[in-house]
Amino acid sequence: MNPSEVLRIVDAIHRDKRIDKEIVFSGVEAAILTAARKQYGEEADISVRLDRTSGEIFGTFNGEEISPSEMAERIGAQSAKQVMIQKIREAERDAIYDEYHAQLNQMISGVVQKNEGSATVVAIPNVAEAILPRAEKIPGENHRPSDRIRAVVVEVKKNGNRVKVILSRTRTSLIRHLFEQEIPEIADGVIEIKGISREPGYRTKIAVHSSDQRIDCRGACIGVRGSRIKNILDEIGSERIDVVLWNDDMQVMIPSALEPAEIEEVILCSMLGRAVVLVRPDQRSLAIGKKGQNVRLASRLCGWDVEIMTRDELDEQLSRVLTGFVEIEGVSSDLADRLVGEGFLSFDDLSVIEPSDLMEIGELTEEEAAKIIEQAEILAEKEEQEPKKNKNDYENVEE
Repeated sequence: MNPSEVLRIVDAIHRDKRIDKEIVFSGVEAAILTAARKQYGEEADISVRLDRTSGEIFGTFNGEEISPSEMAERIGAQSAKQVMIQKIREAERDAIYDEYHAQLNQMISGVVQKNEGSATVVAIPNVAEAILPRAEKIPGENHRPSDRIRAVVVEVKKNGNRVKVILSRTRTSLIRHLFEQEIPEIADGVIEIKGISREPGYRTKIAVHSSDQRIDCRGACIGVRGSRIKNILDEIGSERIDVVLWNDDMQVMIPSALEPAEIEEVILCSMLGRAVVLVRPDQRSLAIGKKGQNVRLASRLCGWDVEIMTRDELDEQLSRVLTGFVEIEGVSSDLADRLVGEGFLSFDDLSVIEPSDLMEIGELTEEEAAKIIEQAEILAEKEEQEPKKNKNDYENVEE
């Protein structure tokens, strides 16, 4: 293999496979070194350097220089070529791996090739195998060969000389990228996506915000008669998308996240990260949603544990918990009122309070606080064993 042939091979691989020239040169050097060891012995002290300009091979054997012609003659062209092909394949695999590893959680487009069992094989550039597993498919969707789909890259792994890419259509990042692609104001940074909560195939809530008060964030995302959001809905099938206006004030944000239900009042219990949301009886099932979906998605979107109650349900629970708390040794009626005011509405809540917080609320010693928490834990376990009606039996609620 003469120097000009080496340079032609490197240049062809660089152009055809889009592999950096330095990676190819390093692969060729590694191949020549492997071939040289077969001739000189594995224990020999050998170094190889390929001139990037001339293509000539320089090396040393046990500290002595070997001329390019002698190196080529001793190694043997066929032996070097075989090893070089293997090294170049590895370099090609590594380049593809690096390309797609850099795209983790990014959206890519591909064409469905076939279905293998419950998984779908998708053709994407440079990769022989891109797999959309059943667990990463939107429930109920079926893909046929030649369908074009969009998905996010969730895993990249080397498989021999190939690269396997795992795709997903269930992640919230897919919704984010679809909005960035379809809504110019989001792509330009005029509108910001503040949060997404999603149950794939059923419902998604996305919160948007703009520092420019003149911009109608929701209108910009939905478009006239839904024209802008249509492409996103077409991509994810029958999944419903609620566009919510973000607000840092949870008194405003939580009711928005629970739309279309009408909210009477939001009581924030910051120590527990809980929001008790009061609704009229006729709005309760709407706020909770089918099998608890609406309140579940709203909770994730806002980052608060949201509980839906009617005012009568809250009054009943307050009465029950006040009676229960004062039965705990060391808890006065005044302390019980303070605990309820902070949002502690059950023995279970009280069992997980930080001792330092309880000491501050009740002006207690560490020993007194520990004793109250210990009793609350026992009562919570006992209460757990007793059959009772769940005040927020979300799983049985139909929208």
